[in-house]
Amino acid sequence: MTEILEFDRQHLWHPYTSMVDPLPCYEVVSAEGVMIQLRDGRELIDGMSSWWCAIHGYNHPELNRALVDQSQKMSHVMFGGITHAPAVELAQLLIDLTPASLDRVFFADSGSVAMEVALKMVMQYWFANGRPDKHRLLTIAGGYHGDTFGAMSVCDPVTGMHEKFVNVLPKHLFAPRPSSRFGEKLNDDDRDSLTKLIETHHNELAALVLEPIVQGAGGMWFYSAEYLKLVRQLCDAFDLLLVFDEIATGFGRTGEMFAVDHVDIEPDVLCVGKALTGGVMTLAACLANERIANGISADGGVLMHGPTFMANPLACAVAKRSIELLDESDWRSCVKRINAQLELELRPLERLRGVFDVRVIGAIGVVQMDAPVNVAQLQTQFVNYGVWIRPFNDLIYLMPPYITRPDQLSLLANAINMAIS
Repeated sequence: MTEILEFDRQHLWHPYTSMVDPLPCYEVVSAEGVMIQLRDGRELIDGMSSWWCAIHGYNHPELNRALVDQSQKMSHVMFGGITHAPAVELAQLLIDLTPASLDRVFFADSGSVAMEVALKMVMQYWFANGRPDKHRLLTIAGGYHGDTFGAMSVCDPVTGMHEKFVNVLPKHLFAPRPSSRFGEKLNDDDRDSLTKLIETHHNELAALVLEPIVQGAGGMWFYSAEYLKLVRQLCDAFDLLLVFDEIATGFGRTGEMFAVDHVDIEPDVLCVGKALTGGVMTLAACLANERIANGISADGGVLMHGPTFMANPLACAVAKRSIELLDESDWRSCVKRINAQLELELRPLERLRGVFDVRVIGAIGVVQMDAPVNVAQLQTQFVNYGVWIRPFNDLIYLMPPYITRPDQLSLLANAINMAIS
């Protein structure tokens, strides 16, 4: 164990981690259900779903079987000029699950790449339709869409963790983050600020890009569903395309299959990832409507993107089975149960010194502190308590697998309580 950790410390670059003074790192040897086992024998209850993707837990026999079965046929084949059943069957499932107009599917390697594809789609659409002047994007402050350059350009310049690149990124427009909380009516300030921006800049705007209902790594903020209705109305009125990033919110996390399902609207493009394969391997998808597809492809146009591992058969087969597992399970009841328990056990933490806010939606619980936390110190405390919780900035949050038992969820909530206290 010592040799592995020392090599890791000297040579492996972890996400958002210094190579000079890295955060503590723990060697994992296996994972089962919601438990992560360390080399030293300790077991940790995972409160993160491995960055929000392992919704069914780890080492699920059905997902393993789908992976093994597909590997016996073909692990990979290029998607240029070739198709295969796993991709077609997965695409059909996604089309059936998402808003009705989204019936064109582009598979990508990861969430960030899916966002790159979405941004290319909206830019190419206007270029193909003789409007190259519509080349800027509008998004809302506090968002996070990935770590590649196009995705970074629509992340919040500060909370989106990419402030070091502001001088090289395209200059897009940022509306104020909606202050109307989830479950509340939309206030006039939110309505007026967005309307004014679009009225002023619509001739140069290609699309409005946002995370519906839940802003993830940019601040874990939950906002009013009525804002999405306003967004759709304004995009229709001023001829903007609408892109929803559901990479973090998709597949039940907010209590609906997709966050857009909280309201009766449809985006022009929708991106999914993370939980798409149940956390087994990387895969994402970008779904678009007929307007986008035909607009780009008119007069022989093609979408200028083609990942080598696009529609990887292994990933598609596992994703198909993961979606089927959701359909076969009572996931809504599981998420509802987790939601109720998070409300019950995290809400009292509002009274603790240093806590700025507590908020819960679906299977997401967030404790926001009034200052950035000491991640290294908290990480050590959590591991010693037998849980895996990964704070960032001023946020300590939970996004547990849907199979997490009530007693396990209580241990996660208690760990946050103890760490703050």
